[in-house]
This record gives sequence, structure tokens and C-alpha cells, in this order.
Amino acid sequence: MPTRIPVVVRKAAFALTASTALLLSTTACTGQSAAGSDDDASKETTLTFWHAWSAPNEVAAVKSLIAGFEKAHPNIHVNVVGNMTDDKINQALRAGGTKAPDVISSFTTSNVGKFCSSGALVDLDPFFEKADIDPSTTFPKAMNEYTQFDGNRCAVPLLGDAYGLYYNKTAFEKAGITTPPKTWSEFEADAKKLTIPQGNTFKQLGFMPNYHGWETTTEHYLGQFSPTYFDTAGKSTIATDPAVASAFTLQKKLVDDLGGFKKLETFRSTLGDEWGAKHPFQTGQVAMQLDGEWRLGMALEAKPDFEIGVAPLPVPDDQAAQYGKGYITGTIAGIAATSKKQNAAWELVKYMTTDTDAVVAFSNAIHNVPSTLAALKSPDLKYDARFKTFLDIAANPNSTTAPASINGGVYLSTVQQLGYDYESGKVTDLKAGLKKAAAQIDTDIAQAK
Repeated sequence: MPTRIPVVVRKAAFALTASTALLLSTTACTGQSAAGSDDDASKETTLTFWHAWSAPNEVAAVKSLIAGFEKAHPNIHVNVVGNMTDDKINQALRAGGTKAPDVISSFTTSNVGKFCSSGALVDLDPFFEKADIDPSTTFPKAMNEYTQFDGNRCAVPLLGDAYGLYYNKTAFEKAGITTPPKTWSEFEADAKKLTIPQGNTFKQLGFMPNYHGWETTTEHYLGQFSPTYFDTAGKSTIATDPAVASAFTLQKKLVDDLGGFKKLETFRSTLGDEWGAKHPFQTGQVAMQLDGEWRLGMALEAKPDFEIGVAPLPVPDDQAAQYGKGYITGTIAGIAATSKKQNAAWELVKYMTTDTDAVVAFSNAIHNVPSTLAALKSPDLKYDARFKTFLDIAANPNSTTAPASINGGVYLSTVQQLGYDYESGKVTDLKAGLKKAAAQIDTDIAQAK
């Protein structure tokens, strides 16, 4: 069943985004983007591939993926090194040398902007053009977007994550709710119906809206509102884009309607953690949950005493026609600018990320969303019927992602901090809060250039 052990690492990697961005900011453009582009990929050679997966089943899946490549390219051998963080990868990309990776993969899509702007990874567009592959028709729209920055496609998607809504069908039936909510107003109404007070706490909470909840981050919420984040000049739009204010306002209203920030936080502190069997959705303490595709397998393994339903996350009422979209992220791969074997490295990257059979097999093994449009439609995909919801979200052209930035995910941390301050009442003037956050984002980006 679909699981997502790497997300633990991905969340830890996000926490390191600021430090990684600082490390990357010290990386001068190597000027070696074509250093190895004249190597002969038909000759006997050995590549070094660094990746971040560490769980036994995932390591085995990577081994199988590479075995398939080596069978198709018997002259190219691959030395695989796993459990590599972005900090370790960045240090190796800066240092170069015979032990440095030729090809890397990372869980942190928010660092694509730094990887591209620093010159640490080569622009892959010339390779795509030479191979007659069009990324815009090969990859889902959101994945195609988060693997490039400022005209530089230095990364390529290697499986993905899609976010949707999990719901307790038994609780829905008891509350008289027949279908999952599609619009935010329906979502609000259902969350209230599903909430069962018990003294100063809850026997059952319809939904945990707080930003410190499980996957209820500002960027995941905002994905349903389709924010712009930046204008064409690279300036923050969070203070001027009505989608952002709407998302903050509706989330805060839900917090207040379900009991208020303090009551919800008190309840949350008594609940199980995100990665254990006692996750509050799995125990029935929370009836609806915003989460990624990996949650289905984890929830089923916990053997809950209710039937699990899966649907896209609701959208704002004025975007009802776009119901079915969601927030998308995932793993990325790229070629080191310091590599002297870039043509051979491209053969590996091309195989891992565009060969339909390879992508499908890897998806089946890792239990993440396939990262090509062809693989999303493949009859060889093996999954629980409910998992198809995430395949459809990934393929939906209205699905969104957080855009790349020159300083990684620092701007997302700024937005998230405003979310904490606004929901808790520390910030009461949302307009002023957004304006201040936008100014901070612009300052941080200017300093990173």
C-alpha cells in the first residue's frame, strides 16, 4: 500500500531550508555547465548517483531502478550513494572531484531556485531539445514548473507528492453527510457537523485547521486558492493577491468556529504524532485530514475501525469549477555542473524520469505519484482504488505548487510565521501583516542575490 517514509526526511529537509539556502548562496556559478558535455555516452564509464532515500524498501527500489538502467545501457555503470541530505549534496557540488556525484536527487523542491541560480546543476533544456523531448507535454504542469527557475531548467521531477482530503466515512454517515465537501463553505459546514464537544475538549474534531497541525501548512492551504506569490519582476505579491488574504481569512474563521486557537492547540497537544500509529485521523479523533498520498498506506496499516474515504481538498467557493486540483511537490533530479560525464549522466536522468516503464515501476515500489503524464495513465500502475484521487490531482492542470525562489523556501517560512501569528491573535491586522511579510520576503531575496 502507498506509504511515504521519505516525507519524514523531506520535512526535516524543509526545516534546514534556510541553512541550505545560505550554503548554496556561497556557491559561485561554477562556469562549468558544459564541462562534461563532450563526453561520449557510448563509451565505458561509471557515474556516481546520490539520493536521499533511506528506508530498506526504498533503497531496494532505487537499486532496481538503476539495475534497469544498466541493463539498457550496459556500458554505463552507476555507483549509488543513499541517505544524502541537501547540505551534503551542496557541499559535494561545490567541491567537485572524483568522488562527487554526477547525478543527484533531492526531496526539497524549494531549493530548486538556488540549485539553478548558483550554477550547481546544469540547465537540462539543451539535453531535452537534443533528445526531442518536450517537458511541457511530458510532465504534469505543476511538476514542470517547480523544476525550473528564471528560465533555467536545472532539475527534472522524479516521482511526486499530491495533497488531498482524507475523511472518516463512518463519521460522515453518523453526521448525515453523504459526499465529501467540494467547496470551502461545504467544508466549513461539514467540519462543524463532525465536531463532537466533550467538556472543555473534543470527543471528535471535524478538522484540525491550525497551522501547527499535521500537513496543514500555509502553502498546502494556499495551493487550493492558486496564489501568485511573485510578480513578473520577482516581487512578493502576498500583500496584493486577494487569494492570499482569502486563504488566511477563511482558515482563521474555521479556527474560531471550531473552538478557537487555544482550545484547538490544547486538544492537539494531547494527540498522537504525524508518523505513528496514533495519528489522530487514524484513531478517529479527527474526522477529516489534509494529507499526501502516503497517508493512505499508513492509515490502512493502522487498521482503523472505520472506512477511509479520499477526495480532493475543497476549493474556495468562487473557484468551484476547479474542484479536483491540489498542491503538488516531489523529488527532483539533476546533473552536477562539476561532472565531466554529463552526456552519460543525462542518459541516466532521462531514463529515471522519462522512461514510462521505469517511472511506473519506481512508483509502484516507492508508492509515490508518477511524475510523467504517460506514467499517470499507465495500466501497469498498481494501487488501491482510492489512490487514483492523487493521480488525478497530479494530472490536473489547475493543481499548484510553490514557485522556486533564489533563496529556496525562506519566503515560505515567512508566510508560515505570519500564519502562526495571525491564527493565534498575535497579529490582528491581516492587511498590515501581509504587507510586512511581503517586505521581508523582498528584502531576503534582494540580500540573496
